[in-house]
Amino acid sequence: MTSTTPRYKAIEDFLLERIHGGAYPVNHQIPPEEQLARDFGVSRMTANKAIQNLVQRGFLIRQAGLGTFVTDRKAESSLQDVLNIASEVRARGRRYSNDVLRCEALAADDEVALRLGLRLGAQVFHSILVHREDGVPIQLEDRFVNPRWVPHYLETDFSRHTPNEVLVASCPISDVEHVVEAVLVDAQTAAWLDIDPGMPCLSVVRRTWSGEHLVSYARLIHPGDRYKLRSRLKRG
Repeated sequence: MTSTTPRYKAIEDFLLERIHGGAYPVNHQIPPEEQLARDFGVSRMTANKAIQNLVQRGFLIRQAGLGTFVTDRKAESSLQDVLNIASEVRARGRRYSNDVLRCEALAADDEVALRLGLRLGAQVFHSILVHREDGVPIQLEDRFVNPRWVPHYLETDFSRHTPNEVLVASCPISDVEHVVEAVLVDAQTAAWLDIDPGMPCLSVVRRTWSGEHLVSYARLIHPGDRYKLRSRLKRG
């Protein structure tokens, strides 16, 4: 018995070939459904299914009254807000998952003590997670938390709740500090993110306060080819 490829799949493959090959760059408008249906000898419904599948996978975006365009598939976060990365991923129609690499209590070294405003050697909670979108690593989160403000942090099931959710539930965030830079990572970080060690990454050092209390210090590493950061300033 031989299997036949669904007719809509031929249209998907055609569009993906042109997207990956650069013929259809980001923001390029693809041919309308009617033209694709005519070119491939299929119904408009079949062409619509192909386009809709690529919209759901994040390759295309529909704009009412304008057409369908190629998107930038890099994940995106806002620098103004401290958002739950799991919610961001799911809002894009993708599947969120994570790997918990560390979940421990330890003594603060010089850097951590300085960043959290604690004395050297004070106990802090530490977690390292790799956040994934459709199975692909998009962020390594290396976080230190002041146990005084989030005493149950280490008891969290991080497969169900992200560190962000735990912090917000324990002590709502009032202030955030971000420091962003381009970096090259060490071999261990590259392995966790499944990237070549020579790939440039985005590093975001984030400190969060709840009122007067400095709650958390985190270093977030994003593969440069998979992530982008957005900032919007409203004046007046």
